[in-house]
Amino acid sequence: MHLTQENNLNVDARLLNIENLSISTQDWPLLEGLNLHLQTGDTLAIVGESGSGKTISCLAMMGLLPEKLKTSGRIIIDSKNILEIDEKTQTHIRGRQIAMIFQEPSTALNPLHRVEKIVGENFILQGGSKAKAQQQVIQLLKDVGIANPEYILKRYPHELSGGQKQRVMIAAALVLQPKILIADEPTTALDVILQTQILELLKSLQSKYGMALILISHDLNLVRRYADKLIVLHKGQVVEQGQLQQIFKNPASIYTQQLLEHDLGFAEQRSTSHKILSVQQLNVKYPIRRGFFNRIQGYTNAVENVNFELAQGEALGIVGESGSGKSSLALALVRLIKSEGQINFLGQDINHLEQKALRKIRSDLQIVFQDPFGSLNPRMTVGQIIAEGLKVKAITDKEIKQQVESALIKVELAEGFQHRYPHELSGGQRQRVALARALVVRPKLLILDEPTSALDRSTQKAMIQLLRRLQQTEHLSYIFISHDLNVVKALCHKVMVLRHAKVMEYQLTEQLFNAPKTEYTKQLIATSC
Repeated sequence: MHLTQENNLNVDARLLNIENLSISTQDWPLLEGLNLHLQTGDTLAIVGESGSGKTISCLAMMGLLPEKLKTSGRIIIDSKNILEIDEKTQTHIRGRQIAMIFQEPSTALNPLHRVEKIVGENFILQGGSKAKAQQQVIQLLKDVGIANPEYILKRYPHELSGGQKQRVMIAAALVLQPKILIADEPTTALDVILQTQILELLKSLQSKYGMALILISHDLNLVRRYADKLIVLHKGQVVEQGQLQQIFKNPASIYTQQLLEHDLGFAEQRSTSHKILSVQQLNVKYPIRRGFFNRIQGYTNAVENVNFELAQGEALGIVGESGSGKSSLALALVRLIKSEGQINFLGQDINHLEQKALRKIRSDLQIVFQDPFGSLNPRMTVGQIIAEGLKVKAITDKEIKQQVESALIKVELAEGFQHRYPHELSGGQRQRVALARALVVRPKLLILDEPTSALDRSTQKAMIQLLRRLQQTEHLSYIFISHDLNVVKALCHKVMVLRHAKVMEYQLTEQLFNAPKTEYTKQLIATSC
């Protein structure tokens, strides 16, 4: 284990000092024996899989742990032990001394508040006027790289892109100019170019505001260029700690070595001539509505003149930055949004079928949505969720139960999972349930929208292995939408690169990675390495 020895450091210069921090439930340890310290300008990366203790350790630093958890050790910020002070003192420290950007901006941002209130609320609570708050919010939005901040001020979270939401979260955390900023998975579900932009932004803000920065991530390779210190957590224990570059050059633990192995190889090539899908001149347009009466003022192109073919047992990867048209293309292929052009699936142009005729082939064409927690009904058990698609078929309850159990086995979940609810599952387990729900109706083509975006590296590997096996045993074709080019390379035989609704490149996977034709594709590949 690499351990830094800095006993000669002036303790008074430390912004944060954690001594032997342990956190547990009544009968289960969550974090054991964490020690660390931070000074101004330090960037610490805390890396590990889901459930390793990353987020719980930072919630402890923020004084946001649930009361039912047991704690021991010390967390010293501003000469005070966070674990022992009262709520009023914690509130005073929170925001001024330490602030946190939470993992999922879509749920962390209040959907009923405009950006102006979300970012400026803390300033007003400290006694600032609304006029001064607005000025500060505009300046903060400029600092975090938001164009036209006066316009964004009046927007609600649902009107913002993923990158804009993340920038608003950062601005809200900076209102009181904290000395320590924690970023919990700040790039989850963002494309590779946005990931780089957000991390570069955090580093520039760190320099401007003179902060220490804590980056929480499940991707060790992602934080390599931005951190100088590293802690690797596994099942609540520190398995490696020290200077980041030293650990990358010589990782002491097998677990760290596994995290560093990010090359998943290329997908195995298949020889098949049976075409199941042909898309020609596909276009998707969204209306632009303005004014009091919400009248249509024009249209914006989401997908423009897309053409491709897919054979049985083949996988097509669709990559591109946020807003490039990836998800719109997926929704158009399954007729969940209107489009123009031909979608020839199993010999029929499904884009011009009536709903009754379309319903008959729905089972052959399934989609697994990006956010399994949002797409799984929280009031239904796993068994009920998977069985939902079978209810329209003329089969008995006994047959439904058998098929649900079979689908669970296919995605490597025990039969007992059918009695659980979505909130009782991990991210990887929820993704497998979403996959089982699609598989239970025995599709021929499966569209997967960012199925690994929120999963840690080892869970990603397990999901890829599962998808590879299912492709062989079920003779499935995939359309795989992702911002992670390493995952696309491992699973897909062909890749289509989208940008601003248009196809920039469409090649065999190995050819695209070895000899990309466009500068944009080269940039995507470079930022994913």
